[in-house]
Amino acid sequence: MNKEMNVDQSTLVDAWQKQLPEYLNPGDSAQVQADAADPKGLRIHIDAAGHQFFSFDFQCSYLDRREVQVELVDVERAGQTVAENTEQIQELTGDYVRHIHECAQALSPMTNP
Repeated sequence: MNKEMNVDQSTLVDAWQKQLPEYLNPGDSAQVQADAADPKGLRIHIDAAGHQFFSFDFQCSYLDRREVQVELVDVERAGQTVAENTEQIQELTGDYVRHIHECAQALSPMTNP
């Protein structure tokens, strides 16, 4: 039986904001915000390092105290929305989704005491 997660959203946001950069590539930056539509959700914005000026927006929701569901919301290049189905975008998205899951695992002692 899955117990409800009893960590408040602002504590979760703070923990993610501190922890997530450790899992990203050097030079990448991330902003983590509460998802106003989901009390167990986060919005994650990642600016990719390099000369491409890509930024990624993800929705991250806790399914239970250990597992998160991550969905790509938007990809932009220099402020303009770009197609998400190119090989480069798919590869970067996959990397970021993996990093987000790794961060969730690292934070599991807090969400799954």
